[in-house]
Amino acid sequence: MRYHPFRHFGLKVLAIALATLLWVTVAGEHVVERSLRVPLEFRNIPTQLEIVGSPPDNVDVRVRGSSALLSRVQPGEIVAMLDLSAARAGSRLFHIRADEVRAPFGIEVAQVVPPTISIEVEKSAQRKVPVVPATQGEPAPGFVAGRVSAEPATVDIVGPDTRVRQIAEATTEPVSISGARTRVRDVVTVGVVDSSVRLLQPQSATVIVEVWPAPIERSVADVPVRWRNLGAGLRAQITPSLVRVSVRGGRDALASVRNDSIQSFVDLAGLGTGRYNLRVQVDPAESFGVAAVDPAVVSVTIK
Repeated sequence: MRYHPFRHFGLKVLAIALATLLWVTVAGEHVVERSLRVPLEFRNIPTQLEIVGSPPDNVDVRVRGSSALLSRVQPGEIVAMLDLSAARAGSRLFHIRADEVRAPFGIEVAQVVPPTISIEVEKSAQRKVPVVPATQGEPAPGFVAGRVSAEPATVDIVGPDTRVRQIAEATTEPVSISGARTRVRDVVTVGVVDSSVRLLQPQSATVIVEVWPAPIERSVADVPVRWRNLGAGLRAQITPSLVRVSVRGGRDALASVRNDSIQSFVDLAGLGTGRYNLRVQVDPAESFGVAAVDPAVVSVTIK
């Protein structure tokens, strides 16, 4: 077939025009160099190691390219990446090479500043700590907060070994007990104050705060003092034989307390004849506690 130089003449002219236009456009752009601050990413961190402290989040890079191309660079298009696959525990120096910077086509990375960074690396540790719920506010007047519990009661934390050792407890979002008159129950997020330590798995806890009527104190007069464990064949006389006992508890519980409801005594075990000053003791009760006994010491004569 004979060659016809003018076959498809129009297409050939169009191709030459486009090529000429492209050359003019590229030749007219100057290659410039700029400094940009770009994010630093850590990759391939060994699972048994943890980064300690606050390593740099950004580095400066010198890049070259056409002014038009560099002006169109969007945040996140250029990223410096540091490979930690060979990291070991301790304070280590790592080089950030220009070829480890990810950049769009047509942009050349000339330099990274700083070219070397120091990173503290530690062995990873894990342990179990108790969950100590946080509360916020005060119950209604006349009421007090009692026992505070969380379910689960413990969580597993993980992080750098030295930091994990220093963590005594995990905490929660505050549970509001403002104005409460009855038990408060809430589901809140569990966390750790130290940002370098984290929960092994994100977790929530059910927190229960008991709210009880505030205890009141009441004075009960003429409580008899009895003796116990008196030796065989002996007699005892207690002076005074009646005391005043201050008891503390809920209003309803104290309403029914009488002088014969309180078991006060002196223990005469092992004592022979003579005169003794002995402390008055009171048997514990489920519904109230003893705040004070007056007089606290009585005179006992054994014959």
